[in-house]
Amino acid sequence: MEDFLRSCQSAVLDNEAKALAAKMGVPHVSLLQRANPDNDAHHLTVEHLFGILLHTGDMRPLVALASEFGFDLVTRTAPKPQALTKSLISVGKEVAELTIAVHEALDDNHVSAFEKSQIRQEIQHVRHSLDVMDASVKAA
Repeated sequence: MEDFLRSCQSAVLDNEAKALAAKMGVPHVSLLQRANPDNDAHHLTVEHLFGILLHTGDMRPLVALASEFGFDLVTRTAPKPQALTKSLISVGKEVAELTIAVHEALDDNHVSAFEKSQIRQEIQHVRHSLDVMDASVKAA
């Protein structure tokens, strides 16, 4: 918890606290007091944390929070949108390749470790093509 609280304070102090407070609509002194983990009288709220993340882009508090619970925070790159028809064709192709991989694996009534690996790889391809389709729909 200490790392999380210190990272919140660092995010405020390292990102022009006065300007940040103005963007968040809170008094500068109040933000500094709330971000100070040594001040027992004031604490950051979830809304304050969201404002800090939103207006600074400083993800140290989120990284520290994830770490406290045994997770890693990984940046996700958004897929580039395509024309809807091209995206739809890609989804169909990937689903077909997944279907073929599953059928081939089931031919001998035994799914080997290698076949499981191939199926999982095809599932990832389907997920990626669906993400591209989603981005394409949003952009349309």
